[in-house]
Amino acid sequence: QVQLVESGGGLVQAGGSLRLSCAASGRAFSSYKMGWFRQAPGKGREFVAAIGWSSGTTQYADSVKGRFTISRDNAKNTLYLQMNSLKPEDTAVYSCAAGPGNLYNYWGQGTQVTVSS
Repeated sequence: QVQLVESGGGLVQAGGSLRLSCAASGRAFSSYKMGWFRQAPGKGREFVAAIGWSSGTTQYADSVKGRFTISRDNAKNTLYLQMNSLKPEDTAVYSCAAGPGNLYNYWGQGTQVTVSS
């Protein structure tokens, strides 16, 4: 099985930056589409960003476009989310996910991001 472990969350002031990492186990990492999702208190899970395994094409939610950047380093089996110009509404638990095609079969436990005003 693929195992995912997020790190890099924390408390940051509005306007600041954080870089989230998602370390993946298994040799099939480079074959998977990977993405970031978030869930704020009282809200459902929200798509944030995704990156393909072959083309490296990226997708972003409109709410984070221009502020967040998703990337992956297959040699290190690691997914990243660079978050700049953070806003209080970005406060959420951020989870990484992986899977073939349009499915996300594997999920991490999440890392808390809190942005103060």
